[in-house]
Amino acid sequence: MHIGNYRRRTEAVFLVFLFFLILCIARLFYIQFFRSRYLAGIAKKQQNLFVELEPVRGAIYDSNLKQQAVNIPVDSLYAVPNEIPQKDKEKIIAQLCPILNLERSFLAQRLGRDKSFIWLVRKLSYEQSQAVRRLNIKGLGFLKESKRSYPNSYLAAQVIGFAGLDNIGLEGLEIYDDKYLRGEAGWGIFLRDARQKRLDLWAKMVLPKDGYDLVLTIDETIQYIAERELDKAFEKYHAKGASIIVMDPHSGAILAMANRPTFDLNSYTKADKDRIRNRAICDLFEPGSVFKIVTASAVIEEKKVNETDRFFCENGSYRVANHILHDHTSHGWLSFREVIEQSSNIGTVKAAQILGPQLLYKYVKLFGFGSKTDIDLPGEIAGMIKPPSLWSKTSIGAVPMGQEVGVTALQLASAISVIANGGQLMKPYVVQEVRDKYGETIKKISPVVIRRAISEDTANRVKSILGGVVENGTGKMGKIPGISAGGKTGTAQKLEPNGAYSHNKFVGSFIGFAPLENPMVAIVVTLDEPRPYYFGGVVAAPVFKNVAGDVIKYLKSHQLAEGEMVIE
Repeated sequence: MHIGNYRRRTEAVFLVFLFFLILCIARLFYIQFFRSRYLAGIAKKQQNLFVELEPVRGAIYDSNLKQQAVNIPVDSLYAVPNEIPQKDKEKIIAQLCPILNLERSFLAQRLGRDKSFIWLVRKLSYEQSQAVRRLNIKGLGFLKESKRSYPNSYLAAQVIGFAGLDNIGLEGLEIYDDKYLRGEAGWGIFLRDARQKRLDLWAKMVLPKDGYDLVLTIDETIQYIAERELDKAFEKYHAKGASIIVMDPHSGAILAMANRPTFDLNSYTKADKDRIRNRAICDLFEPGSVFKIVTASAVIEEKKVNETDRFFCENGSYRVANHILHDHTSHGWLSFREVIEQSSNIGTVKAAQILGPQLLYKYVKLFGFGSKTDIDLPGEIAGMIKPPSLWSKTSIGAVPMGQEVGVTALQLASAISVIANGGQLMKPYVVQEVRDKYGETIKKISPVVIRRAISEDTANRVKSILGGVVENGTGKMGKIPGISAGGKTGTAQKLEPNGAYSHNKFVGSFIGFAPLENPMVAIVVTLDEPRPYYFGGVVAAPVFKNVAGDVIKYLKSHQLAEGEMVIE
Protein backbone atom coordinates (compact mmCIF):
# COMPACT_ATOMS: atom_id res chain seq x y z
CA MET A 1 0.00 0.00 0.00
CA HIS A 2 2.81 2.32 0.94
CA ILE A 3 4.63 1.41 -2.29
CA GLY A 4 1.46 2.07 -4.32
CA ASN A 5 1.01 5.57 -2.84
CA TYR A 6 4.63 6.41 -3.54
CA ARG A 7 4.24 5.29 -7.16
CA ARG A 8 1.10 7.39 -7.64
CA ARG A 9 2.83 10.45 -6.23
CA THR A 10 5.82 9.89 -8.48
CA GLU A 11 3.59 9.60 -11.49
CA ALA A 12 1.71 12.78 -10.49
CA VAL A 13 4.93 14.73 -10.17
CA PHE A 14 6.12 13.32 -13.47
CA LEU A 15 2.86 14.33 -15.15
CA VAL A 16 3.11 17.84 -13.73
CA PHE A 17 6.67 18.22 -15.00
CA LEU A 18 5.66 16.73 -18.33
CA PHE A 19 2.76 19.18 -18.57
CA PHE A 20 5.08 22.14 -17.91
CA LEU A 21 7.60 20.78 -20.38
CA ILE A 22 4.90 20.57 -23.05
CA LEU A 23 3.85 24.16 -22.20
CA CYS A 24 7.45 25.35 -22.52
CA ILE A 25 7.87 23.54 -25.83
CA ALA A 26 4.58 25.04 -27.06
CA ARG A 27 5.69 28.48 -25.91
CA LEU A 28 9.04 28.12 -27.64
CA PHE A 29 7.26 26.88 -30.77
CA TYR A 30 4.94 29.90 -30.64
CA ILE A 31 7.87 32.33 -30.14
CA GLN A 32 9.93 30.74 -32.86
CA PHE A 33 7.24 30.68 -35.52
CA PHE A 34 4.88 33.50 -34.58
CA ARG A 35 6.86 36.06 -32.52
CA SER A 36 10.38 35.74 -33.88
CA ARG A 37 10.21 38.79 -36.15
CA TYR A 38 8.78 40.99 -33.42
CA LEU A 39 11.35 39.96 -30.82
CA ALA A 40 14.20 40.14 -33.32
CA GLY A 41 13.06 43.69 -34.08
CA ILE A 42 13.24 44.63 -30.41
CA ALA A 43 16.73 43.13 -30.15
CA LYS A 44 17.77 44.98 -33.27
CA LYS A 45 16.53 48.26 -31.87
CA GLN A 46 18.49 47.63 -28.70
CA GLN A 47 21.64 46.83 -30.65
CA ASN A 48 21.24 49.49 -33.37
CA LEU A 49 20.82 53.25 -33.14
CA PHE A 50 19.32 55.03 -36.15
CA VAL A 51 20.88 58.46 -36.71
CA GLU A 52 19.93 60.97 -39.40
CA LEU A 53 23.03 62.43 -41.03
CA GLU A 54 22.69 66.16 -41.61
CA PRO A 55 23.90 67.55 -44.95
CA VAL A 56 26.14 70.61 -44.97
CA ARG A 57 24.06 73.58 -46.02
CA GLY A 58 25.44 75.42 -49.03
CA ALA A 59 27.47 78.57 -48.47
CA ILE A 60 26.59 82.04 -49.75
CA TYR A 61 29.37 84.10 -51.33
CA ASP A 62 29.56 87.65 -52.64
CA SER A 63 30.61 88.34 -56.23
CA ASN A 64 34.29 88.05 -55.21
CA LEU A 65 33.72 84.72 -53.43
CA LYS A 66 33.91 86.22 -49.94
CA GLN A 67 31.83 84.20 -47.49
CA GLN A 68 28.53 85.73 -46.38
CA ALA A 69 26.91 82.61 -44.88
CA VAL A 70 28.61 79.34 -43.91
CA ASN A 71 28.04 76.31 -41.72
CA ILE A 72 30.36 75.61 -38.80
CA PRO A 73 30.59 72.34 -36.78
CA VAL A 74 29.09 72.48 -33.29
CA ASP A 75 28.19 70.09 -30.48
CA SER A 76 24.61 69.13 -29.65
CA LEU A 77 24.00 67.73 -26.16
CA TYR A 78 21.84 64.66 -25.56
CA ALA A 79 21.04 62.55 -22.51
CA VAL A 80 20.28 58.88 -21.83
CA PRO A 81 17.93 59.25 -18.83
CA ASN A 82 17.79 55.48 -18.28
CA GLU A 83 21.52 55.43 -17.49
CA ILE A 84 21.38 58.27 -14.95
CA PRO A 85 20.64 57.18 -11.34
CA GLN A 86 17.60 58.97 -9.94
CA LYS A 87 19.58 60.16 -6.92
CA ASP A 88 22.07 61.98 -9.16
CA LYS A 89 19.58 63.87 -11.35
CA GLU A 90 19.03 66.81 -9.00
CA LYS A 91 22.76 67.41 -8.75
CA ILE A 92 23.15 67.19 -12.53
CA ILE A 93 20.27 69.64 -13.09
CA ALA A 94 21.86 72.11 -10.68
CA GLN A 95 25.17 71.87 -12.56
CA LEU A 96 23.66 72.23 -16.05
CA CYS A 97 21.16 75.07 -15.45
CA PRO A 98 23.69 77.95 -15.28
CA ILE A 99 25.74 76.59 -18.20
CA LEU A 100 22.84 75.97 -20.58
CA ASN A 101 20.71 78.92 -19.42
CA LEU A 102 17.71 76.64 -19.04
CA GLU A 103 14.94 76.51 -16.45
CA ARG A 104 15.26 73.80 -13.80
CA SER A 105 11.74 72.55 -14.59
CA PHE A 106 12.66 72.00 -18.25
CA LEU A 107 15.74 69.90 -17.44
CA ALA A 108 13.84 67.97 -14.76
CA GLN A 109 11.12 67.12 -17.26
CA ARG A 110 13.63 66.00 -19.92
CA LEU A 111 15.77 63.91 -17.59
CA GLY A 112 12.69 62.42 -15.92
CA ARG A 113 11.49 60.72 -19.11
CA ASP A 114 11.85 56.98 -19.57
CA LYS A 115 13.99 57.23 -22.70
CA SER A 116 17.31 55.90 -23.98
CA PHE A 117 17.94 59.08 -26.02
CA ILE A 118 16.69 62.64 -25.64
CA TRP A 119 17.99 66.03 -26.80
CA LEU A 120 18.84 68.53 -24.10
CA VAL A 121 20.25 71.42 -26.19
CA ARG A 122 20.91 71.56 -29.92
CA LYS A 123 23.93 73.41 -31.28
CA LEU A 124 25.78 74.63 -28.20
CA SER A 125 28.27 77.44 -28.20
CA TYR A 126 31.91 76.40 -27.88
CA GLU A 127 32.05 77.73 -24.31
CA GLN A 128 28.94 75.78 -23.28
CA SER A 129 30.23 72.58 -24.86
CA GLN A 130 33.57 72.80 -23.06
CA ALA A 131 31.91 73.59 -19.73
CA VAL A 132 29.64 70.52 -19.96
CA ARG A 133 32.54 68.31 -21.02
CA ARG A 134 34.51 69.34 -17.95
CA LEU A 135 31.69 68.04 -15.73
CA ASN A 136 32.20 64.53 -17.18
CA ILE A 137 28.64 63.44 -16.37
CA LYS A 138 27.73 59.84 -17.11
CA GLY A 139 24.60 59.60 -19.26
CA LEU A 140 25.31 62.76 -21.27
CA GLY A 141 26.80 62.73 -24.75
CA PHE A 142 27.50 64.93 -27.75
CA LEU A 143 26.72 64.63 -31.44
CA LYS A 144 28.34 66.79 -34.09
CA GLU A 145 25.96 69.01 -36.06
CA SER A 146 26.40 72.17 -38.09
CA LYS A 147 25.20 75.67 -37.34
CA ARG A 148 24.61 78.55 -39.72
CA SER A 149 27.05 81.41 -39.21
CA TYR A 150 27.15 84.87 -40.80
CA PRO A 151 30.69 86.32 -40.75
CA ASN A 152 29.57 89.90 -41.48
CA SER A 153 26.72 90.00 -38.94
CA TYR A 154 24.66 92.98 -40.16
CA LEU A 155 25.87 93.29 -43.75
CA ALA A 156 23.07 92.73 -46.33
CA ALA A 157 20.99 91.21 -43.53
CA GLN A 158 17.57 91.47 -45.22
CA VAL A 159 18.96 90.17 -48.53
CA ILE A 160 20.80 87.13 -47.16
CA GLY A 161 18.17 86.30 -44.55
CA PHE A 162 18.71 83.43 -42.12
CA ALA A 163 18.21 79.72 -41.56
CA GLY A 164 16.75 78.19 -38.41
CA LEU A 165 17.98 75.58 -35.94
CA ASP A 166 17.46 72.71 -38.39
CA ASN A 167 19.25 74.58 -41.23
CA ILE A 168 16.00 75.33 -43.04
CA GLY A 169 15.75 78.79 -44.62
CA LEU A 170 13.39 81.24 -42.93
CA GLU A 171 14.04 84.64 -44.55
CA GLY A 172 15.73 86.27 -47.54
CA LEU A 173 17.83 84.22 -49.94
CA GLU A 174 18.04 81.50 -47.31
CA ILE A 175 14.37 80.69 -47.89
CA TYR A 176 14.09 81.75 -51.54
CA ASP A 177 16.89 79.40 -52.62
CA ASP A 178 16.42 76.83 -49.87
CA LYS A 179 15.95 74.10 -52.50
CA TYR A 180 19.55 74.65 -53.61
CA LEU A 181 21.11 75.37 -50.21
CA ARG A 182 19.53 72.67 -48.04
CA GLY A 183 20.84 69.46 -49.58
CA GLU A 184 19.50 65.98 -48.80
CA ALA A 185 19.83 64.22 -45.46
CA GLY A 186 21.51 60.82 -45.15
CA TRP A 187 21.21 58.21 -42.42
CA GLY A 188 23.29 55.66 -40.56
CA ILE A 189 22.79 52.81 -38.10
CA PHE A 190 25.23 52.72 -35.16
CA LEU A 191 25.94 49.47 -33.30
CA ARG A 192 25.46 49.51 -29.51
CA ASP A 193 26.71 47.22 -26.77
CA ALA A 194 24.62 45.51 -24.09
CA ARG A 195 24.66 48.68 -21.97
CA GLN A 196 23.27 50.71 -24.87
CA LYS A 197 26.59 52.52 -25.30
CA ARG A 198 27.18 53.62 -28.86
CA LEU A 199 30.07 51.98 -30.66
CA ASP A 200 31.95 53.68 -33.47
CA LEU A 201 30.77 50.97 -35.88
CA TRP A 202 28.23 51.37 -38.62
CA ALA A 203 25.82 48.65 -39.68
CA LYS A 204 24.53 50.62 -42.67
CA MET A 205 25.01 54.13 -44.00
CA VAL A 206 23.64 56.43 -46.73
CA LEU A 207 25.78 59.56 -47.01
CA PRO A 208 24.04 62.95 -47.06
CA LYS A 209 24.12 65.12 -50.18
CA ASP A 210 25.45 68.57 -49.32
CA GLY A 211 23.67 71.70 -50.52
CA TYR A 212 24.81 73.87 -53.40
CA ASP A 213 26.55 77.23 -52.94
CA LEU A 214 25.23 80.61 -54.10
CA VAL A 215 27.40 83.28 -55.68
CA LEU A 216 25.75 86.71 -55.45
CA THR A 217 25.92 89.80 -57.62
CA ILE A 218 26.37 91.76 -54.40
CA ASP A 219 29.89 93.02 -53.77
CA GLU A 220 30.86 93.02 -50.09
CA THR A 221 32.86 96.25 -50.44
CA ILE A 222 30.08 98.11 -52.28
CA GLN A 223 27.56 96.79 -49.75
CA TYR A 224 29.71 98.15 -46.92
CA ILE A 225 30.02 101.57 -48.57
CA ALA A 226 26.26 101.76 -49.14
CA GLU A 227 25.41 100.72 -45.57
CA ARG A 228 27.98 103.08 -44.07
CA GLU A 229 26.51 106.12 -45.83
CA LEU A 230 22.90 105.05 -45.27
CA ASP A 231 23.64 104.69 -41.55
CA LYS A 232 24.94 108.24 -41.36
CA ALA A 233 21.81 109.72 -42.95
CA PHE A 234 19.45 107.43 -41.01
CA GLU A 235 20.91 108.58 -37.70
CA LYS A 236 21.49 112.22 -38.66
CA TYR A 237 17.90 112.76 -39.78
CA HIS A 238 16.26 110.48 -37.20
CA ALA A 239 14.41 108.64 -39.95
CA LYS A 240 11.78 106.00 -39.31
CA GLY A 241 13.28 103.85 -42.03
CA ALA A 242 15.67 103.98 -44.98
CA SER A 243 16.70 101.98 -48.05
CA ILE A 244 19.47 102.06 -50.62
CA ILE A 245 20.01 100.06 -53.81
CA VAL A 246 23.10 100.09 -56.00
CA MET A 247 22.49 98.45 -59.39
CA ASP A 248 24.45 97.81 -62.55
CA PRO A 249 22.07 99.57 -64.98
CA HIS A 250 23.26 97.56 -67.98
CA SER A 251 22.67 94.11 -66.53
CA GLY A 252 20.20 94.54 -63.66
CA ALA A 253 22.69 92.99 -61.21
CA ILE A 254 22.20 94.28 -57.66
CA LEU A 255 25.59 95.37 -56.32
CA ALA A 256 24.22 96.42 -52.92
CA MET A 257 20.87 96.52 -51.16
CA ALA A 258 20.39 97.68 -47.58
CA ASN A 259 17.69 98.83 -45.19
CA ARG A 260 17.48 100.56 -41.86
CA PRO A 261 16.70 99.64 -39.17
CA THR A 262 18.54 96.35 -39.46
CA PHE A 263 19.61 93.38 -37.31
CA ASP A 264 22.43 90.93 -36.57
CA LEU A 265 21.99 87.74 -38.59
CA ASN A 266 23.71 85.73 -35.84
CA SER A 267 21.08 86.92 -33.31
CA TYR A 268 18.00 86.98 -35.53
CA THR A 269 15.73 85.65 -32.76
CA LYS A 270 16.12 88.99 -30.99
CA ALA A 271 14.99 91.04 -34.03
CA ASP A 272 11.41 92.18 -34.65
CA LYS A 273 9.61 92.08 -37.99
CA ASP A 274 10.24 95.79 -38.59
CA ARG A 275 13.98 95.12 -38.75
CA ILE A 276 13.78 91.85 -40.66
CA ARG A 277 11.61 92.93 -43.58
CA ASN A 278 13.29 94.04 -46.80
CA ARG A 279 11.86 97.55 -47.16
CA ALA A 280 13.45 98.00 -50.58
CA ILE A 281 11.10 95.47 -52.15
CA CYS A 282 8.10 95.24 -49.82
CA ASP A 283 7.37 98.82 -48.68
CA LEU A 284 4.90 100.81 -50.80
CA PHE A 285 5.14 104.62 -50.96
CA GLU A 286 4.25 107.48 -53.27
CA PRO A 287 7.46 108.45 -55.06
CA GLY A 288 6.89 112.16 -55.51
CA SER A 289 9.05 114.08 -57.97
CA VAL A 290 11.47 111.24 -58.79
CA PHE A 291 8.54 109.90 -60.83
CA LYS A 292 8.87 112.87 -63.19
CA ILE A 293 11.49 110.90 -65.15
CA VAL A 294 8.58 108.84 -66.53
CA THR A 295 6.60 111.92 -67.56
CA ALA A 296 9.66 113.52 -69.14
CA SER A 297 10.51 110.34 -71.06
CA ALA A 298 6.94 109.92 -72.27
CA VAL A 299 6.46 113.45 -73.66
CA ILE A 300 9.86 113.38 -75.40
CA GLU A 301 9.37 109.87 -76.80
CA GLU A 302 5.93 110.80 -78.16
CA LYS A 303 7.35 114.06 -79.55
CA LYS A 304 4.76 116.11 -77.70
CA VAL A 305 7.38 118.27 -76.00
CA ASN A 306 11.07 118.99 -76.50
CA GLU A 307 13.65 120.33 -74.07
CA THR A 308 13.40 123.94 -75.25
CA ASP A 309 9.61 124.26 -75.18
CA ARG A 310 8.57 126.86 -72.62
CA PHE A 311 5.89 126.51 -69.97
CA PHE A 312 4.37 129.22 -67.81
CA CYS A 313 4.45 127.86 -64.26
CA GLU A 314 1.76 130.24 -63.01
CA ASN A 315 4.00 131.73 -60.31
CA GLY A 316 3.47 128.66 -58.14
CA SER A 317 -0.33 128.14 -58.19
CA TYR A 318 -2.35 126.25 -60.82
CA ARG A 319 -5.88 124.81 -60.80
CA VAL A 320 -6.50 121.26 -62.04
CA ALA A 321 -10.25 120.55 -61.88
CA ASN A 322 -11.22 121.39 -58.29
CA HIS A 323 -7.68 121.14 -56.91
CA ILE A 324 -5.03 123.85 -56.60
CA LEU A 325 -1.56 122.60 -57.50
CA HIS A 326 1.50 124.31 -55.97
CA ASP A 327 5.23 124.44 -56.62
CA HIS A 328 7.69 124.42 -53.71
CA THR A 329 9.16 127.60 -55.23
CA SER A 330 7.26 130.05 -57.45
CA HIS A 331 8.31 129.99 -61.11
CA GLY A 332 7.28 132.01 -64.16
CA TRP A 333 8.38 130.88 -67.62
CA LEU A 334 10.64 127.82 -67.75
CA SER A 335 11.90 125.64 -70.57
CA PHE A 336 10.92 121.98 -70.20
CA ARG A 337 14.52 121.20 -69.34
CA GLU A 338 14.32 123.76 -66.52
CA VAL A 339 10.94 122.37 -65.44
CA ILE A 340 12.63 119.05 -64.62
CA GLU A 341 15.80 120.66 -63.27
CA GLN A 342 13.82 122.84 -60.84
CA SER A 343 11.24 120.08 -60.23
CA SER A 344 8.23 122.25 -61.10
CA ASN A 345 5.02 120.36 -60.44
CA ILE A 346 3.01 122.79 -62.55
CA GLY A 347 5.30 122.62 -65.57
CA THR A 348 5.37 118.81 -65.39
CA VAL A 349 1.57 118.55 -65.17
CA LYS A 350 1.11 120.95 -68.09
CA ALA A 351 3.38 118.75 -70.21
CA ALA A 352 1.42 115.66 -69.11
CA GLN A 353 -1.86 117.32 -70.06
CA ILE A 354 -0.54 117.64 -73.62
CA LEU A 355 0.34 113.93 -73.54
CA GLY A 356 -2.98 112.74 -72.06
CA PRO A 357 -3.84 110.01 -69.49
CA GLN A 358 -3.71 107.00 -71.84
CA LEU A 359 -0.20 107.65 -73.13
CA LEU A 360 1.08 108.59 -69.67
CA TYR A 361 -0.29 105.33 -68.25
CA LYS A 362 1.32 103.41 -71.13
CA TYR A 363 4.78 104.68 -70.16
CA VAL A 364 4.20 104.16 -66.46
CA LYS A 365 3.66 100.48 -67.27
CA LEU A 366 6.56 100.36 -69.74
CA PHE A 367 8.87 101.54 -66.97
CA GLY A 368 7.71 98.59 -64.85
CA PHE A 369 5.49 100.31 -62.30
CA GLY A 370 2.43 98.42 -61.10
CA SER A 371 4.16 95.06 -61.71
CA LYS A 372 6.68 92.95 -59.82
CA THR A 373 10.23 93.02 -61.13
CA ASP A 374 10.44 89.28 -60.33
CA ILE A 375 13.71 89.72 -58.48
CA ASP A 376 15.00 86.50 -56.90
CA LEU A 377 14.04 87.54 -53.36
CA PRO A 378 10.93 86.74 -51.31
CA GLY A 379 8.28 89.29 -50.35
CA GLU A 380 8.30 91.62 -53.36
CA ILE A 381 5.11 93.60 -53.98
CA ALA A 382 3.81 94.89 -57.31
CA GLY A 383 3.12 98.49 -56.34
CA MET A 384 -0.01 100.30 -57.49
CA ILE A 385 -1.15 102.36 -60.47
CA LYS A 386 -4.80 102.72 -61.46
CA PRO A 387 -5.77 102.48 -65.14
CA PRO A 388 -7.03 105.77 -66.67
CA SER A 389 -10.61 104.50 -66.58
CA LEU A 390 -10.42 104.83 -62.77
CA TRP A 391 -8.70 108.21 -62.70
CA SER A 392 -10.51 111.20 -61.25
CA LYS A 393 -10.53 114.64 -62.84
CA THR A 394 -7.54 115.59 -60.69
CA SER A 395 -5.45 112.46 -61.45
CA ILE A 396 -3.80 114.06 -64.46
CA GLY A 397 -2.51 116.66 -61.99
CA ALA A 398 -1.25 114.02 -59.53
CA VAL A 399 0.17 111.00 -61.39
CA PRO A 400 2.75 112.94 -63.50
CA MET A 401 4.45 114.18 -60.34
CA GLY A 402 4.32 110.90 -58.42
CA GLN A 403 1.04 111.01 -56.52
CA GLU A 404 -1.75 108.41 -56.70
CA VAL A 405 1.04 105.94 -57.54
CA GLY A 406 2.53 103.33 -55.21
CA VAL A 407 6.09 102.14 -55.88
CA THR A 408 8.98 100.29 -54.27
CA ALA A 409 12.60 101.40 -54.10
CA LEU A 410 13.50 98.49 -56.39
CA GLN A 411 11.07 99.67 -59.06
CA LEU A 412 12.69 103.10 -58.92
CA ALA A 413 16.12 101.51 -59.34
CA SER A 414 14.89 99.67 -62.43
CA ALA A 415 13.29 102.85 -63.79
CA ILE A 416 16.37 105.05 -63.43
CA SER A 417 18.41 102.25 -65.03
CA VAL A 418 16.22 102.59 -68.13
CA ILE A 419 17.53 106.13 -68.55
CA ALA A 420 21.11 105.13 -67.72
CA ASN A 421 21.39 102.14 -70.07
CA GLY A 422 19.80 103.60 -73.19
CA GLY A 423 16.12 102.72 -72.76
CA GLN A 424 15.89 99.04 -71.74
CA LEU A 425 14.07 97.73 -68.69
CA MET A 426 16.29 95.08 -67.10
CA LYS A 427 15.24 92.34 -64.71
CA PRO A 428 17.06 92.87 -61.39
CA TYR A 429 18.73 89.87 -59.77
CA VAL A 430 20.98 89.09 -56.80
CA VAL A 431 22.19 85.52 -57.51
CA GLN A 432 24.50 85.10 -60.48
CA GLU A 433 25.52 81.46 -60.04
CA VAL A 434 24.71 78.21 -58.24
CA ARG A 435 27.73 75.94 -57.66
CA ASP A 436 28.43 72.55 -56.17
CA LYS A 437 31.10 71.87 -53.55
CA TYR A 438 33.72 71.36 -56.24
CA GLY A 439 33.12 74.76 -57.80
CA GLU A 440 31.29 73.36 -60.82
CA THR A 441 28.48 75.58 -62.10
CA ILE A 442 25.01 74.07 -61.66
CA LYS A 443 23.06 77.11 -62.80
CA LYS A 444 24.20 80.38 -64.39
CA ILE A 445 21.94 83.43 -64.28
CA SER A 446 22.37 85.86 -67.16
CA PRO A 447 21.00 89.41 -67.59
CA VAL A 448 17.43 89.55 -68.92
CA VAL A 449 15.95 92.40 -70.94
CA ILE A 450 12.28 92.66 -70.04
CA ARG A 451 11.49 95.11 -72.84
CA ARG A 452 12.53 98.34 -74.46
CA ALA A 453 10.75 101.12 -72.60
CA ILE A 454 11.97 104.12 -74.64
CA SER A 455 14.29 104.72 -77.57
CA GLU A 456 17.99 105.23 -77.06
CA ASP A 457 17.66 108.80 -78.32
CA THR A 458 14.99 109.63 -75.75
CA ALA A 459 17.05 107.98 -72.99
CA ASN A 460 20.09 110.09 -73.90
CA ARG A 461 18.05 113.31 -73.99
CA VAL A 462 16.49 112.61 -70.57
CA LYS A 463 19.93 111.61 -69.29
CA SER A 464 21.21 115.05 -70.28
CA ILE A 465 18.28 116.73 -68.50
CA LEU A 466 18.99 114.75 -65.33
CA GLY A 467 22.63 115.84 -65.57
CA GLY A 468 21.29 119.38 -65.38
CA VAL A 469 19.30 118.50 -62.23
CA VAL A 470 22.59 117.70 -60.49
CA GLU A 471 24.57 120.58 -62.00
CA ASN A 472 22.01 123.38 -61.81
CA GLY A 473 18.82 122.14 -60.16
CA THR A 474 17.41 120.58 -57.03
CA GLY A 475 20.05 117.82 -56.96
CA LYS A 476 23.14 119.99 -56.48
CA MET A 477 23.96 118.24 -53.20
CA GLY A 478 24.37 115.03 -55.22
CA LYS A 479 27.20 116.46 -57.29
CA ILE A 480 30.26 114.20 -57.16
CA PRO A 481 33.69 115.88 -57.23
CA GLY A 482 35.47 114.93 -60.44
CA ILE A 483 32.64 112.66 -61.69
CA SER A 484 29.62 113.70 -63.77
CA ALA A 485 26.23 112.40 -62.65
CA GLY A 486 22.53 112.60 -63.40
CA GLY A 487 19.63 112.22 -61.03
CA LYS A 488 16.29 113.38 -59.70
CA THR A 489 15.16 114.46 -56.27
CA GLY A 490 11.86 113.57 -54.67
CA THR A 491 9.97 114.76 -51.61
CA ALA A 492 6.64 112.98 -51.19
CA GLN A 493 3.97 113.70 -48.61
CA LYS A 494 2.76 110.57 -46.84
CA LEU A 495 -0.91 109.79 -46.50
CA GLU A 496 -2.60 110.10 -43.12
CA PRO A 497 -5.05 107.39 -41.98
CA ASN A 498 -7.95 109.63 -43.07
CA GLY A 499 -6.62 109.74 -46.66
CA ALA A 500 -5.36 113.32 -46.51
CA TYR A 501 -1.76 114.24 -47.30
CA SER A 502 0.38 114.83 -44.22
CA HIS A 503 2.12 118.16 -43.63
CA ASN A 504 4.81 116.72 -41.36
CA LYS A 505 5.51 113.20 -42.66
CA PHE A 506 7.52 112.83 -45.85
CA VAL A 507 9.60 110.38 -47.86
CA GLY A 508 12.79 112.03 -49.10
CA SER A 509 14.46 110.32 -52.03
CA PHE A 510 17.09 110.60 -54.76
CA ILE A 511 17.54 108.43 -57.83
CA GLY A 512 20.60 108.80 -60.01
CA PHE A 513 23.46 107.32 -62.00
CA ALA A 514 27.13 108.04 -62.65
CA PRO A 515 29.22 108.76 -64.64
CA LEU A 516 26.77 110.66 -66.83
CA GLU A 517 27.95 109.54 -70.27
CA ASN A 518 28.67 105.89 -69.52
CA PRO A 519 26.95 105.02 -66.22
CA MET A 520 28.57 102.34 -64.10
CA VAL A 521 25.99 102.43 -61.30
CA ALA A 522 22.38 103.41 -60.75
CA ILE A 523 21.49 104.27 -57.16
CA VAL A 524 18.26 104.82 -55.25
CA VAL A 525 18.18 106.33 -51.75
CA THR A 526 14.97 106.71 -49.73
CA LEU A 527 14.45 108.00 -46.19
CA ASP A 528 11.10 107.53 -44.47
CA GLU A 529 10.03 110.44 -42.25
CA PRO A 530 13.40 112.21 -41.91
CA ARG A 531 13.49 115.25 -39.63
CA PRO A 532 13.96 118.15 -39.17
CA TYR A 533 14.92 118.31 -42.87
CA TYR A 534 12.94 116.21 -45.30
CA PHE A 535 13.67 117.40 -48.86
CA GLY A 536 15.15 114.62 -50.97
CA GLY A 537 17.80 116.98 -52.31
CA VAL A 538 18.99 117.60 -48.75
CA VAL A 539 18.67 114.24 -46.98
CA ALA A 540 19.13 111.69 -49.81
CA ALA A 541 21.27 113.38 -52.49
CA PRO A 542 24.41 113.53 -50.28
CA VAL A 543 24.12 109.79 -49.68
CA PHE A 544 24.07 109.26 -53.45
CA LYS A 545 27.11 111.53 -53.85
CA ASN A 546 29.20 109.71 -51.26
CA VAL A 547 28.21 106.20 -52.32
CA ALA A 548 28.56 106.81 -56.06
CA GLY A 549 31.92 108.52 -55.63
CA ASP A 550 33.45 105.74 -53.54
CA VAL A 551 31.87 102.91 -55.54
CA ILE A 552 33.07 104.25 -58.90
CA LYS A 553 36.61 104.64 -57.55
CA TYR A 554 36.44 101.08 -56.23
CA LEU A 555 35.08 99.66 -59.49
CA LYS A 556 37.72 101.44 -61.55
CA SER A 557 40.53 100.17 -59.31
CA HIS A 558 38.99 96.70 -59.44
CA GLN A 559 38.87 96.80 -63.24
CA LEU A 560 42.44 98.06 -63.35
CA ALA A 561 43.62 95.23 -61.10
CA GLU A 562 41.84 92.66 -63.26
CA GLY A 563 43.42 94.19 -66.38
CA GLU A 564 46.87 93.93 -64.86
CA MET A 565 46.24 90.28 -63.98
CA VAL A 566 45.23 89.55 -67.58
CA ILE A 567 48.38 91.28 -68.90
CA GLU A 568 50.54 89.25 -66.56
